[in-house]
Amino acid sequence: MSAGATRGTARALRELPVAATGHPAPFRVTAPAYALAVLGWVSAAIALAVSADELARGAIWETGPVLAAHLVGLVLFPFAVAAAAWQLLPVMLRNDPPTARARPVALVLLAAGLPLAAAVAGGRERLTGVLASLLAGGILLLLAEVASLVRGAPAGRLLVVSRPAVLLAGAHAAIAFALGAVAAADPGPEPLGVPYERFLLVHLSIALVGWLTILIAAVGRTLVPMLGLAPAARPRRLPVAETTTVAGLWVYVVGLASESGALAAAGIAAMVAGLAPVGARFARVALSGRIGAREGPVAHVAVGLVFLLEASALGIAGALGAIDGREAAIAAVLLLGLGWAAGVILGHLGKLVSLSGWGSWPPGPRPSQQALYPSRLWQAEVVLHALGVQLLAVGVLAGSASVARGGGLLLIGAAVTAAAGVGETLRRVAALRRGSDLP
Repeated sequence: MSAGATRGTARALRELPVAATGHPAPFRVTAPAYALAVLGWVSAAIALAVSADELARGAIWETGPVLAAHLVGLVLFPFAVAAAAWQLLPVMLRNDPPTARARPVALVLLAAGLPLAAAVAGGRERLTGVLASLLAGGILLLLAEVASLVRGAPAGRLLVVSRPAVLLAGAHAAIAFALGAVAAADPGPEPLGVPYERFLLVHLSIALVGWLTILIAAVGRTLVPMLGLAPAARPRRLPVAETTTVAGLWVYVVGLASESGALAAAGIAAMVAGLAPVGARFARVALSGRIGAREGPVAHVAVGLVFLLEASALGIAGALGAIDGREAAIAAVLLLGLGWAAGVILGHLGKLVSLSGWGSWPPGPRPSQQALYPSRLWQAEVVLHALGVQLLAVGVLAGSASVARGGGLLLIGAAVTAAAGVGETLRRVAALRRGSDLP
C-alpha cells in the first residue's frame, strides 16, 4: 500500500464517529455524599426509636417524629440521590454536564439539610428560612445538572434511562421541596386551603412517589438487572409505567385535597397498575438473576416490593373507610418511605460506593469490585431493616408503643450496620490503594 493510501486510510479511521459517553463522578466526590447520607440515616433511626411512643399514639406533630422525617427527607435522600445521579446519569445519558465543577459546592449546600432538620423540629423559623435557602441552592444545582444531562444526551443513540422519566422525577423533587417550604412557612390549620395533615400527606406522597419511586423505576430498569446479573430490560420508546404512575399520583393528590376517599383510592389503584410491570421485572431479577437477592441491592428491592403492596392496601382501605384512615396513612407512609424508598436507596448505596471506588482506581492493577463490597454486612442490614420497618408499622396500626419501640431499635441496628458497610468499603479502598493486604 502506498504512503498516500496509508495516510488516507488513517484519516478515514480518525473520522469514524465515536459513540458519545459520559464519565461518572470521581470517588472523592461520591464517597463523602454516600457517607453523609448513611450518617443521616443513623440519626433518623435513632430519632424514630426515641419517638416510638409518639408514633404509636399518632402524634406525628411531636418533635421526635418531625425530626426523624426531616432527617430522612433532607439528609438521607438528597445526599444519596445526588451521589447516585453524579455517578450514574452521565454514563446512562452518555454525556458530561458543563456543571460538573459545581458538585463540591452542591455538596456543601446540601449539608444544610442536617441543621435544617433540627431547626424545623425545634420550631426555629428564622434559622429554618436561612438553612432552607442554602439547601434549595444545592437542590437547584443538582436539578440544573440533571437538566443539562438530559439536554446533552445524544440524539439517535440508545439510552438506558428515559429522559422524560428523569425530568418527571426532578420536577416532582422540586414540587415536594416547595410544598415543604409552604408547610414550614404556614403551620396554620389549612396551608393552601388543604387541612394541615392532609397537606403533609400530599407533600410526602409527591416526594416518595413522584420523585423517588419514579427515579427508582427509571434508573432501576437498567441498574437492578445489572446488579442482580439478570437479562437487561428491552429498549422502549416511552416511559409508560412512570407516566401512568404520575397520573395516578395526581388523581390521589386531588382526592386527598378534596377529601374524596373514592378518588384517592382510584389514584392508588392507578399507581399500582403503573408500577406493576416495574415490580414484575424487579421480582424476576430477584428470582432468576445469577446474584439476585443474595446481595443488598436486589434484596432490598424484593423486600421493598412487599412493603409497597402493603402500603397500597392500607392506603385504599383507609381511603374507603375500612380501617382508621389516620392510622392507615401513618403506617403506609412508614412502609412506603422507610421500607420501599429508603430501603431501595440504602441497598444500592452500599453497592454504588464500592463501584465508585473501583471505577476511580488509578491506572494499573485493580482489585475485583467484590473485594470492596462487604456483602455479609449488607445481608444482615436487609434483615434488620425489613423487620424494623414491619414492626414499626404494626406498632402504629395496633397503637402499641412497645412493638413500635422494638421496630425502632431494629432500625437503629440496621442503620449502624449500613454505616459499618460503607465504612468498611472506604477502609478497603484506602488499604488497597496503600498496597496493604485485606485481612
